[in-house]
Amino acid sequence: MITDLSTEAFLDALASGNATPGGGSAAAVMGAMAAALVSMVCNLTIGKKGYESAEAEMKSVLGEAEALRARLLEMVPQDIAAFDWLMAGYKLPKGTDAEKAARSAAIQKGLQGATQVPLDCAVACAEVLRLTARSVEVGNVNVISDVGVGVLAGWAALRSAALNVHINAPQIKDREFAESRLAQLEQLLAECGPLTEQVHAKVHGKLG
Repeated sequence: MITDLSTEAFLDALASGNATPGGGSAAAVMGAMAAALVSMVCNLTIGKKGYESAEAEMKSVLGEAEALRARLLEMVPQDIAAFDWLMAGYKLPKGTDAEKAARSAAIQKGLQGATQVPLDCAVACAEVLRLTARSVEVGNVNVISDVGVGVLAGWAALRSAALNVHINAPQIKDREFAESRLAQLEQLLAECGPLTEQVHAKVHGKLG
């Protein structure tokens, strides 16, 4: 499993001449890192003196963050599989009309998968960003900078996933499918851009 690699081995794979893992996998890992940072802030708030009133909220956030971290890590091999499926479609024979039709159908199915997986990643990253907004309010101020790193990592992950949606969606012939995914993505970007700035500003306000 790609997610079982060491950090160094994963980066080596990312830097290699192979197309996978690529940007989609990197986006999922960035999102998982953001979720992990939220979890860390929760763990360093729960049970700490002076943060008793935040206990219930931080436990709730922790559970959600850990579920999102697991979901985002699962998207690393899913992204690779979606890309491999699409490439397999392009490699199908196209000597006869029947072969051309089968190849076209396979490519279209592959394009839909290669659009849906990064969109799912973007959705999960948006959920992580919402957790940073909750964490910055009551989290341990001694690690509040980690909320800031988490929100920036989550926003980078969301925007990175968005690029993979945008590169594949225009090639999909089922425009209803494509436009619905693009609309959902734009809604996420419109919400999470300002949210990221708000959380980042609150982090800065609590530093020092």
